[in-house]
Amino acid sequence: MPSLRRTLSVSAVAMATALVLSSCAGAGGDTADDGGEVVWAIEGANLSAGHMDPQTSQLDVSSLVQRAVLDSLVFQEADGTFSPWLAESWEVSDDGTSYTFELRDDVTFHDGEPFDAAAVKANFDRIVDPETASAQAASMMGAEFYAGTDVVDDHTVRVDFTQAYAPFLQAASTAQLGFYSPAVLEESADRLKAGGPGVTVGTGPFELTDYTPDQEIVYTRNDDYAWGPDGQGAPSFETLRVSILPEAAVRIGVVESGEADLASQLPPNLAADLGDPLTVDSLEYPGLPYSLYLNEAYGVFADQRVRQALSRAIDIDTAVEEIYSGQFPRAWSILGSTTPGYDETLEGTWPFDPAAANALLDEAGWTERDADGYRTKAGERLSARWIAWTPVPDDRAALANAIQSDLKAVGFEIVREVLEPGAYNEQYGPKTFDLTDWGFSGVDPDLLRSHLHSEGFQNASQVNDPAMDLMLEDAVTRTDAAERAVLYREVQQWNAEHVAIVPLYNPAFITAVGERVEGLSYDLYGRPLFYDVTVG
Repeated sequence: MPSLRRTLSVSAVAMATALVLSSCAGAGGDTADDGGEVVWAIEGANLSAGHMDPQTSQLDVSSLVQRAVLDSLVFQEADGTFSPWLAESWEVSDDGTSYTFELRDDVTFHDGEPFDAAAVKANFDRIVDPETASAQAASMMGAEFYAGTDVVDDHTVRVDFTQAYAPFLQAASTAQLGFYSPAVLEESADRLKAGGPGVTVGTGPFELTDYTPDQEIVYTRNDDYAWGPDGQGAPSFETLRVSILPEAAVRIGVVESGEADLASQLPPNLAADLGDPLTVDSLEYPGLPYSLYLNEAYGVFADQRVRQALSRAIDIDTAVEEIYSGQFPRAWSILGSTTPGYDETLEGTWPFDPAAANALLDEAGWTERDADGYRTKAGERLSARWIAWTPVPDDRAALANAIQSDLKAVGFEIVREVLEPGAYNEQYGPKTFDLTDWGFSGVDPDLLRSHLHSEGFQNASQVNDPAMDLMLEDAVTRTDAAERAVLYREVQQWNAEHVAIVPLYNPAFITAVGERVEGLSYDLYGRPLFYDVTVG
């Protein structure tokens, strides 16, 4: 068995220090402080498809790797509060429409450019510029609520919104709102999605010095770094080598053999078999659980009864328990159980009930059966097409098979298509599919705005409800946490009845750590942080 296995909630994740172990052998060879190498194996398959820029990509992997390069204005602590980072202090106007930041005056980018108020403005304006085609980061900037960023003086900057915008500090703590050198934005912004040395230039503890797409990213220590969160300086080791290994079994193999010092994005069934001397940390994601998104503006899911029937026909508890070995909890709401605002009253309210599913489908008029046992109405088979983004890990493929089997039992055909990113986007853009799937990490419940607002960039369900739009817009204006929680509970209750999204399970970010690595910590998303790491 591993020397440590733990599951941490969002309140206990940030900066949680891994168990300290020591050894002289390992991946990097050189064991002296101020030198050496840490090898980190990740899945990373889609980085080369234009996802090296967190300001434009909505994939978690972009922020996962580029946090080494991109610093933020503030740092979010384990208890949800914020501490200084590139901003020494800040003030929020009484009406919640303006945030004024006093910046450090000793920060430089890897190319020697100074970090100042003009750099903040250049980055924020780039994110919201329609030509940038940002989605998630632009939404986190408030989208249409963003009024602009003003340079008050060299080290004072004010960010203005057209209305109160409560989620901004949390957004400003993320890599999505991290900072590139203004020289890069001026000369090479069109190359940021592809990334690489001399392009991915930030102020972070590491500089990106080599990148071979689909193979590895090499980060080299920024010796001048002296402005980390909580006072961290330059890392004690020289090189962070990120090995891109899409197959989970391969990542397991390299961390077991010592070829890698740590491996992340591991499935629980494989991680459960790891033995000493590895440390296994399982940290539950905050945000929207891994879910099915039912397109109510296309095909059979226009009928709420069909959407409700699907949610009741799937034996989620059994599938999640068997596939994930009891490591991932079944989800009951569109916010994960570690996310602020989670409505625990929804637990147990929509259990597996094939009789109820059959009754709903009968009521919807799908009462006949064809030769294959599928329901029909007016000669049309009850069928839905599920598009999935490749690569699909084995565990999610097994879950999809279980879902298809359960739905076939009530006469509902699910045709699943696993597509390369380009082919997927050809259908996702015009929404010519019936359902799709993903999980979405985020600490602030405002992430639901991108999924349920009629203009949300992740509104795969094509929800178009003016009352929902108003509720989501109202929630971002509330600076009182209790008032925001009430509104987000209403949003969760609405989905439980409306069934635009079917939450399946709350995933965790699982990392296996070798015994050479000491002082590893994690952010609120469960992603490794290397500020205090030493190699033995």
